[in-house]
Amino acid sequence: MLLMAVFACLVALLHVIVRRLSQELHPMEIAFFRTIIPLVILVPMLMRQGEGWWRTTRPGLQFIRGILGGAAMVTWFYSLSMIPVGDATALSFSVVIFTSLGAVFFLREKMGPRRWMAVLIGLIGTLIILRPGTEAMQLGALVALASSVCWSATLLVVKVLTRTESGMTIVFYSSMYFTMFAAVPAYYYWIWPTPEQLALLILMGLMALVAHLAMARAMKEAEATAIMPVDFTRLLWAAAAGYLWFGEFPDFWTWAGGAVVFASTIYITYRESQIKPVAPKPTIPSEQAG
Repeated sequence: MLLMAVFACLVALLHVIVRRLSQELHPMEIAFFRTIIPLVILVPMLMRQGEGWWRTTRPGLQFIRGILGGAAMVTWFYSLSMIPVGDATALSFSVVIFTSLGAVFFLREKMGPRRWMAVLIGLIGTLIILRPGTEAMQLGALVALASSVCWSATLLVVKVLTRTESGMTIVFYSSMYFTMFAAVPAYYYWIWPTPEQLALLILMGLMALVAHLAMARAMKEAEATAIMPVDFTRLLWAAAAGYLWFGEFPDFWTWAGGAVVFASTIYITYRESQIKPVAPKPTIPSEQAG
């Protein structure tokens, strides 16, 4: 639970840094630094494992995962440049809901009536945050929701890849493809960062790597149902940091909708653990969570 709390705190602060940098740098340039810094650190770690660490039996699926993950990351960064971090964080909890729906329609998994009800409640919570027909329904919120859909598709591909690929191999290819996809647009929009901006960009990449390692370790040490509630503290950290840095604070409906969405994801996670009581394994978190 402590490791999960570290993950939630680092991710929330990382997203605040992204929002700060997006006021001066293009999101594509920020995305490039977000991917290349962990990749530079990750490759030497992988090379120590010996020959064959880069081999994959599913290159096509790895590429698709890279496209989906890259789209999710870029849309997420764009959303952070348009709406408060707290609002975007509340919407990010919908990833589990869309992943459950995708597993039913694309992976042919079965879902009982109680999980269907949890998904429906989660969608209602998302609508509470968006509030169609009001000023709260803005482009940034829709882009954040699109990012959630892309990340749910990414997680479904990862779920298929884990049948034959190691977690480290999946992380390597995702980081490599993310960097490749971000390089050309980043070059087009490139602005040489100031020393302060460069320090924040490097810090962002390091925080993302540490957050992912903390998440993987937390998932290894305990069941998901025990530690997932701690992930809700992301909204608390995001709200506090957003208020201190930008004077932004989520309104009542964002808190209410976020709580509803998160409660539904907790129940879905709990039902999954009851249906498939297997030993927990490290997972690859989404960019919205790091």
